[in-house]
Amino acid sequence: MKATLISKENNIAKFTMEITAEEFEAAVIEVYKKQKNNIAIDGFRKGKAPRSIIERKYGEGIFWEDAVNDLFAANYPVALQQLDLDVIDQPTADFSELKKGEGFTVTLEVPVYPEIEVKDYKGVEISKVELEVTDADVDAAIQALARKNSRMVTVEDRPAQDGDMVLIDYAGFVGDNQFEGGTAERYPLKLGSGTFIPGFEEQLVGANVGDDLDVTVTFPTEYHDAELAGAEAVFKCHVHEIKVEEMPEIDDEFVKDVSEFDTVGELAADERRKLEEEHKANAEAAMKNSAIEKVYENNPIDVPAVMIDTEVDSMMNEFDQQLRAQGMDINTYFQYLGQDEAEFKASLRDDAERRVKTRMIVSTIAVQEGFEASNEEVREEVDRMAQMYGLEAEKIIESLGAENLAMIAGDIKIKKAMDFIYDNAIVK
Repeated sequence: MKATLISKENNIAKFTMEITAEEFEAAVIEVYKKQKNNIAIDGFRKGKAPRSIIERKYGEGIFWEDAVNDLFAANYPVALQQLDLDVIDQPTADFSELKKGEGFTVTLEVPVYPEIEVKDYKGVEISKVELEVTDADVDAAIQALARKNSRMVTVEDRPAQDGDMVLIDYAGFVGDNQFEGGTAERYPLKLGSGTFIPGFEEQLVGANVGDDLDVTVTFPTEYHDAELAGAEAVFKCHVHEIKVEEMPEIDDEFVKDVSEFDTVGELAADERRKLEEEHKANAEAAMKNSAIEKVYENNPIDVPAVMIDTEVDSMMNEFDQQLRAQGMDINTYFQYLGQDEAEFKASLRDDAERRVKTRMIVSTIAVQEGFEASNEEVREEVDRMAQMYGLEAEKIIESLGAENLAMIAGDIKIKKAMDFIYDNAIVK
């Protein structure tokens, strides 16, 4: 196969792949070998009919289409490598006429990664970010630790209050009709959490254990179920239990139980240290983002629409996975918002364009500065992934494959470029 570049303009590469007669014939023979066992010819056992007999019965081009497809699949990546083309979408292909005993030519056009030159990325001015750790921050961290070790205690001597957890049965009705999805038994609801329709939780404040009461609410007009949107509904409720969160007393005994320290003072000092490290990392991240934003503003670029489309699809798939982890899928989410896929994609487009442009700029800086990712650096990243997911590094390498390992290397180079922008920024 011979690949020849014809032109590369406006982010479109045009080139040819020339397949010789010998390569075409070899591919046809391979297809014949794969398919002959499935072809029945009178007078021959299956798999024993000569190729010439099959071609005489079904036409000389019976194996050509599959042979051409096999040749294309094998040679297209080779041509891209030979011509050093970084493509961003599928090609359009025009095939010359196929003839027995002759080769053929494929003329292709394919969108390629835009070639840009990034300027003014050294010495951008950014403002210093300093995040102070206050005593209130330390107290909040210790309170959060106490809350993790709190317990729910049943209350029997008073009505439900805001902040309590109530265990209820409920059944929802619009008029005399009980509607689907509005029924549950022994449902744990924290009053004041805003989990239910506005007005629902407030009406349970003051209820006692064993009470039966009707809770009347009006569904929002933008509610995802059109039949219930704007409708007045009555939920018949029964209160089984009332529970309150009981926080442990924060003293030295509590500290010994939940940490490696002996006193509240020691725990507070460690929480302050951790918060200071976290604040320092957050401040640095904010300044890095500011520096990259300045470089972004210094380099307005145009990108092919297909790159933005691909990023939108990636963002939507990522969001769908997040929803599924929470027990929902994106179609249910659309129904809840009264939105369709096209509207959702349109809402992502501006952010997707910014992401694509930023990645292009930073990737180009990595090339311009000659940053590389060593095998040791890639292995360190794989080891980090292995530790995070509790897997063996060798199995991760095997499952990722060469293409994804190359993506990891690319991410390492991008990180080096981002650090370079920040390290060369002027912090005021």
